[in-house]
Amino acid sequence: MRTFGLIGKPLGHSFSVAYFTKKFSEEEINAEYRNFPLERVSDFELLVKNESDLAGLNVTVPYKQKIIPYLDALADTARNIQAVNTICFCRKKGIRALVGHNTDVFGFEQSLSEHLKVHHTSALVLGSGGSSKAVVFVLEKLGIEVHLVSRKEGDGRITYAQLEDNLVERSPLIINTTPLGMHPETNSFPDIPYDSISSNHLLFDLVYNPEKTRFLSLGEEKGATIVNGSDMLVYQANASCEIWNKICYG
Repeated sequence: MRTFGLIGKPLGHSFSVAYFTKKFSEEEINAEYRNFPLERVSDFELLVKNESDLAGLNVTVPYKQKIIPYLDALADTARNIQAVNTICFCRKKGIRALVGHNTDVFGFEQSLSEHLKVHHTSALVLGSGGSSKAVVFVLEKLGIEVHLVSRKEGDGRITYAQLEDNLVERSPLIINTTPLGMHPETNSFPDIPYDSISSNHLLFDLVYNPEKTRFLSLGEEKGATIVNGSDMLVYQANASCEIWNKICYG
């Protein structure tokens, strides 16, 4: 039986096992999906060695960029943004190659498009990790101005301490790509000027567990439209499954 799974740490927040187990059953796919928590990204090599039935993996924080040196090749989107959330164990003529893909791009664009309004022409992107790279790629593709906010300054980023009220007011789209607020640390949230948020804003949180993070709740209190990462999860998961079952084994 082919084995698929999720690597990262921590994984207690993830709904992936339940989602893919149900999907495989409903679509009569002879496969299993498991969590593979890795304390260090270097543990990936031992995982691949020990799990001979591995056919594909999803990658979550904090390894979406760190996993790249362990792969044999990158698909175009993953190469362009230098972030991977899906690995295909491609086998052709008995030779296996680990190919990195990025379906976060597809998932985010599909979900965002359902809520995007004409006045959403400027965005604040909170965080600078692998998920952030996918988000920025989509926003730039859509012609939306991007302002990156991170804990450390550099490479076009400003810090949370440098984020002023007027920039929040001028950025009606705010996207949290950090794990702040994710189960079990549900009381954490990005430190931004929430008093500058209005009903003109759309707050999008890539976190989906809990359903409504503190980030979203604080925005909702100011009248903003809020969206969590659950639809993005489904879109990117289905795209991952398509890669595993059609591209790599089609």
